[in-house]
Amino acid sequence: MSKKYEYVWLDGYKPEPSLRSKVKIDNSAVKWSFDGSSTQQAEGGKSDCVLNPVNEYFMLDRIRPDATRARGNTDMSATYVMCEVLDADNKPHPTNTRNKIKSISTDWWFGFEQEYFMYKDGRPLGWPENGEPREQGDYYCGVGCDNVVGREIVDRHTEACMNAEIGITGTNAEVALGQWEFQVLGKGVKAGDDLWMARYILIKIAEWHGVSINLHPKPLGQTDWNGSGMHTNFSNNKMRDSGSEELMNSMCDALGAVHSEGIKEYGSDNDQRLTGLHETQSIDQFSYGVSDRGASIRIPIYTVQNNWNGYLEDRRPASNADPYRIINHIVSTLDKN
Repeated sequence: MSKKYEYVWLDGYKPEPSLRSKVKIDNSAVKWSFDGSSTQQAEGGKSDCVLNPVNEYFMLDRIRPDATRARGNTDMSATYVMCEVLDADNKPHPTNTRNKIKSISTDWWFGFEQEYFMYKDGRPLGWPENGEPREQGDYYCGVGCDNVVGREIVDRHTEACMNAEIGITGTNAEVALGQWEFQVLGKGVKAGDDLWMARYILIKIAEWHGVSINLHPKPLGQTDWNGSGMHTNFSNNKMRDSGSEELMNSMCDALGAVHSEGIKEYGSDNDQRLTGLHETQSIDQFSYGVSDRGASIRIPIYTVQNNWNGYLEDRRPASNADPYRIINHIVSTLDKN
């Protein structure tokens, strides 16, 4: 019996890739070619690129989605297929950032804190046509229509990710009206797959509501409104089970030694967000400290109180960063340490 497969991949746009998708009705998810000349991944004279399925996610798919439907009811269901892009010779395409981390150990865990703004009619959702809402304060983890907007989208997204067995671990309203965050935890390369698919699901649900998702790290410019980041929590077996203050400090020092290289991997326009204000460190400086949300890397109090067994939080990545590139930078740096 034929099924619906929704193929999802990253295009070749710069400085950050966009998500693309197309639907295939077939008996299974197999390699599938597409026109790379329309996604900045090939020339018109040799336009074929190949979608190679790497992860599948069961989804409930309706024009007016109810993400809380019982998973056993597969009426109008689909399988979302996360794909990597290959060239016509079935070799990893230059835009395939996943390929560099495909073999990393599942001993590495990554928890991404994805911040974003909802936008409608060219401004954050819920903002007045002219001017700004009242200042930050009541919106963070807020309740009530005066303090939050877009909760239906957030709740649908959360349930959809849970149904798809994406490692979503939480959500909350952020410090600006129309700004939200969700968290995804995963192991190895699947952490990156889950984050990209969670983004795709969010964008699609928001589309059904006539809302767009803005991942720019500072969409409101140099105002007193916070930007959006994607703080990245990471650990490996040694950090979780045989940690020490010396180990954690040495890892921070190792990342600090390649700070400029890391910034290049952590998203575009991040200089607009990493100013030293709004709980950030300046982009041209590197620091770390226990519980310090103004540092480049925060050592969580949980790690300290757990006899230095735990994880670290890299607070530098921007909201638009590619999780595959983040993972590659952290692992390639610390595996040498």
